[in-house]
Amino acid sequence: MTQPNLTHRLLPADILTLSCRVVGQMVVPNTGVIGMMNDVTSSFMELTEAKLARIHMPTKLISEYTVMELVKNNIFAVCLTRREDVGPQALARGGYQNTVNYPIHITSQVYEIEGTLEWAGRINFARVMVEGTREFVPLYDVTITAILIPQFRVETPAILFNRKYVDSLALLSEKK
Repeated sequence: MTQPNLTHRLLPADILTLSCRVVGQMVVPNTGVIGMMNDVTSSFMELTEAKLARIHMPTKLISEYTVMELVKNNIFAVCLTRREDVGPQALARGGYQNTVNYPIHITSQVYEIEGTLEWAGRINFARVMVEGTREFVPLYDVTITAILIPQFRVETPAILFNRKYVDSLALLSEKK
């Protein structure tokens, strides 16, 4: 009998794609969810005890799976139950730097997000969207709403959003 890998742990997660919501448990390494989602050596992730629902019918369960494989590039956001589950601060922040909290509003084709982006220095849209190699960026104290289904709402302490799906980003302090 093989021993389980002690560097991995199970974390509850709510995964949003452009068409589905999958709730289950992720097997996460010691680099946290941010390390796993931004790992360029793997294009897939595994969810155990997965429950699948369509975005337009969020309360109706389609099916349940013991194990479900997901394509990381097709994931819009990973919603977490605890801020600490994002991973080590050095990875979440992109290094050991002082950060500023920026309340932001993000839009995509399917969702709107409001939350707090922790960013080193002055925020710049181009830097947020293309700087570095990570596709998934952490956001804290988040509310996600489906644009066409306003009753679909997720409130969570932390998410990792896939920046390739972002249409716009605005500072809430600039709101009129």
